[in-house]
Amino acid sequence: MGDTEYRNVRLTEDAYQRLKSRKQAGESFSDTVERIAGERSLLDLAGILTDEEAETIRQKIREQDERSREGLDELADRIDS
Repeated sequence: MGDTEYRNVRLTEDAYQRLKSRKQAGESFSDTVERIAGERSLLDLAGILTDEEAETIRQKIREQDERSREGLDELADRIDS
């Protein structure tokens, strides 16, 4: 592995199990930590949208949710018929 340096890290059993559960097939624990540490938090997105833009998105989501519910209701009615 060349000039790679290694560090020992102590984890509680709970932290170890949580990390292990995030580990993907073929991935080392180092790979898992690097992947997770590189993930963006939703908090990183705070302030990107104006209040007006956020409300527009919320409204579009509500409208799509309503259309989805109506579609499921229609499907349920056809199945019940």
